[in-house]
Amino acid sequence: MHKITSYLMLDEQAKELVDHVNGTTISLTFSETALLVLLLSSTNAIFTKEELLQVGWPERVVAPTSLTQCISTLRKKLEPYTEVQLKTVARRGYQLHISEQSHVKMLAINDANAIRDALVGVSVWTKVAGIALLCAILAIVWYVSDHHAVVKQVAKWHADKYISLNIGGTLGTARTFYIGDEDRLHPSWWQKHLAPEGNHINNLNYFSAFTSTDGKNYSMAICPELDADACSDHGIINITAIDAKPAGLNMAEFIPLSQIMEQRIRYNRIVLPADDKGMGELLEHNYHADIYFPVAGELLVRNDLSMSLVYEGQNKGKFYSTSCITDQDCLTTPIKYTIRGEFEQYQTTIDDLKVDVFHVKVLQKELTKPDEVSHSAMQFYREIRKHDIRDEDLFYYRVYQNEHTAVWIIPQMGQVLAWTQYTQIKL
Repeated sequence: MHKITSYLMLDEQAKELVDHVNGTTISLTFSETALLVLLLSSTNAIFTKEELLQVGWPERVVAPTSLTQCISTLRKKLEPYTEVQLKTVARRGYQLHISEQSHVKMLAINDANAIRDALVGVSVWTKVAGIALLCAILAIVWYVSDHHAVVKQVAKWHADKYISLNIGGTLGTARTFYIGDEDRLHPSWWQKHLAPEGNHINNLNYFSAFTSTDGKNYSMAICPELDADACSDHGIINITAIDAKPAGLNMAEFIPLSQIMEQRIRYNRIVLPADDKGMGELLEHNYHADIYFPVAGELLVRNDLSMSLVYEGQNKGKFYSTSCITDQDCLTTPIKYTIRGEFEQYQTTIDDLKVDVFHVKVLQKELTKPDEVSHSAMQFYREIRKHDIRDEDLFYYRVYQNEHTAVWIIPQMGQVLAWTQYTQIKL
């Protein structure tokens, strides 16, 4: 048995791929198995066509197209596992690359002595049946566990790319979180939503940034600091494009407009002072962000978002989130959506980046239906109504945090990235 990833194995004898997450197998031919064994013997090494032909068709003379067809078929069988990439290296051969995907660490039952003592004195068939039953029980427990759900969700994400951005006439780079292939990671997918003319912000000499895409939305989370660790809660910009058509957002006009919108309606305002010295029974970890959604030819829409965590034990507790959707001309009565639930926190990685995943089980939802909804905000109202109907299990990713801020991937309008203000409040 050859290990490909933590859950995907190659059974050389049975000539099949074994997926321990989904409990499925994929049959392979002799040649596919032989090629994969050789490629796994040294991942990231480049094997020539001659080497692959020799192991795949031993003592036979076949056309080079046999290898090409075999590689193509093997790629299709590996296609569900995006972290496993069978690459063609021009004029050199082929290479198997396995990404260091994020997987939640868990304990395994590996006390061989205890298992041996428990099985002493019974027949071989009883031992075999007992071991098979134990394995089946463990597999079922794992399959229905929260750990399994988290592993499947996190495995969708990658964070191994950086893109360049021009924000307000200032150049910088942003670490990018993405789902799926790399074919839609060109900087233009983000940059085209910021108008080049008049795209200048005074006093923005440098910035730190993160970007993300779920294949549909393109988010930018920007802080006007050279080092993300120095980011305070001032001047943060969160922009998410939900339409492929260039939004043409003029940054010189956007900054004063966003300030007006935030001063006009602040539904999620923290009432208690952040520096309150009183002794509280509860400690609330509050995260707040203003997220803007520019769409060409439409009013600018803002989501006033607040999330709160109250720990009731190690890595678990109560979760509370409120969203208030408004547009720039106040044509839409504020759309308010509230979630209450329980969370469990998992520490894992996306590529080489440590992240915290919060699995939220939704217990209560409340949607305040607006009296008026503008054409620009209608799409958001529809999406919020879908959330109200469907949301039961949600996954939030905290991908960065310092003393005053944090960057989150939030399951709203798809997957949205936001750089949030962070405050601790005693209640």
